[in-house]
Amino acid sequence: MENNGTALVVLAHHRSDSLTAHIARRTVARLEAEGYRVDLLDLHREGFDPRMTIEDQPDWGNREKVYSAEAREHMARLLAADRVVAVFPVYWMSVPAVLKGWIDRVWNYGFAYGRSKPRLAGKRILWLGLAGATAADAVVEPMRQVLENQLNDGIAYYCGFERSTVGLLPDAEERTQTLAADGTLVVGDAVAGAERDAHYAEFDRRAAEIVDEFLAAPLPARA
Repeated sequence: MENNGTALVVLAHHRSDSLTAHIARRTVARLEAEGYRVDLLDLHREGFDPRMTIEDQPDWGNREKVYSAEAREHMARLLAADRVVAVFPVYWMSVPAVLKGWIDRVWNYGFAYGRSKPRLAGKRILWLGLAGATAADAVVEPMRQVLENQLNDGIAYYCGFERSTVGLLPDAEERTQTLAADGTLVVGDAVAGAERDAHYAEFDRRAAEIVDEFLAAPLPARA
């Protein structure tokens, strides 16, 4: 099988039986089928501490600062990857604390930014976020915009990634949750049986489609 390089899949969910973890495992399988060597980074299972430390606090006067052993280990895994896929539940139109803390401590000054040519330059990243909102909910498009602004422009572009894509997957909950015109939360019945199977088969299909589009995206034109 053709070797397409290394992919780092970052899972940011505390339960191994979650839909997020399921999508991460399917993403790993899809990448492997396309010839990638996959490094699965399960942040919770590996015990990553998202809290900033003195060791990993940026020193704006020293971009060669030696960070903690934990941060340097993760930096090496990020450097080794040609493509990165972060799989996470969307919390308050953003990423979970464990993923944000991973970015804070690992995508650090002198490593991911602060150089004329960032060390992450040329890499590609897919942010695959699972949202409980229904696809028809008016909040979905604003959510997408917030995530794209934060993750594509505010983080990945700033760190030199060649391409950054947000893939938003609504309908992640078994019970629909919508707001009525008067602001009342309306919780629907849980899907079950054949309806549930069809719901999550469609969810898997949409996730696979996003991953396939990310892998198939052409390289940008060079000057």
